Amino acid sequence: MERKQFLSSSALLLGGAFISKKSLATSNSKKIIVPPYLQPGDTIGISSPSGAITMDEIAPSVALMQSCGFHIEIGKSIGKKDGTFGGTDAERIADFQYMLDNPNIKAIMCGRGGYGIVRIIDRIDFSSLRKHPKWIIGFSDVTVFHAHINRNQRVATIHSKMCNSFPNEWAKAEPLRQDTILSIQKALQGKPMQYNAAFNSFNRQGECKGELVGGNLRCLENLSGTDSELETDGKILFLEEVDEQLYNIDRMFWNLKRTGKLEKLAGLVIGGFKIKPDTPGDDKFSLDLQQIILEKVKDTSYPICFDFPVGHQVNNYALKYSCTHQLNVSQSGTTLSEINN
Repeated sequence: MERKQFLSSSALLLGGAFISKKSLATSNSKKIIVPPYLQPGDTIGISSPSGAITMDEIAPSVALMQSCGFHIEIGKSIGKKDGTFGGTDAERIADFQYMLDNPNIKAIMCGRGGYGIVRIIDRIDFSSLRKHPKWIIGFSDVTVFHAHINRNQRVATIHSKMCNSFPNEWAKAEPLRQDTILSIQKALQGKPMQYNAAFNSFNRQGECKGELVGGNLRCLENLSGTDSELETDGKILFLEEVDEQLYNIDRMFWNLKRTGKLEKLAGLVIGGFKIKPDTPGDDKFSLDLQQIILEKVKDTSYPICFDFPVGHQVNNYALKYSCTHQLNVSQSGTTLSEINN
């Protein structure tokens, strides 16, 4: 290739890279669209874009949501099984796409988490979501949806428990479990959301305001360098994880640090982290969870909260993902409050 042709081609490639970065900045400057809040009689669809779940397993959630006045449309992926997935990739795509495009469905609740959304995220057409927004509900593997929609469509979603977390006998469920599940209804109906966490000696005091984003740490790490990668500058980032050893958590936090995800946050919220025990006979990792995190943010000054009620635990409240919140961390504890957009 001649030098002139090479330079011309190189300039075109570099120009494409600059356009990509500019496009991302433009996308994140768009105002967040909050979907219409639900009214009695509105329809909630239930789909299983990740792991398999049966009709019997979703029955308690269907009964409770119907008692709240909502109609329920059960997706074709419910009861399907392909290995660990709720049907083949094609079946899960078709089911979720139908619910996304159906104007009569006002919210989509995922049946359960597990693994599978990253396999199908690039084959789902989200073009109708910004024109006709609706609530996408779930957590864990559903973090992929939340992050992708936040970056590309700029539509608010709900990070919360899913159908597999509803108790078989509502009256016998502990009050905390009931309260966290009812927080989904509260979020869907547009009621003011506020959350409290007790004082933790590892907290960093302060207050901030920002867009609330985050989710499962492993999922967010896996999205690095993709079209679903989460942008965190100026935002309040919440994180949770389950069944990971400390050295893996350390590695994931290094990924967040090295990719700049922790550098310009408005605030950091650490939810539930269920640590997987070290393998017998292995050397014990030298840092605990708090040390792992504080090491990565030692050059920052934003407020940090530990033990927030979100994650793979009973104490897992519905959060309005992408909506603006106020975070206050003080000696009396932590408060996270939704601010009307």
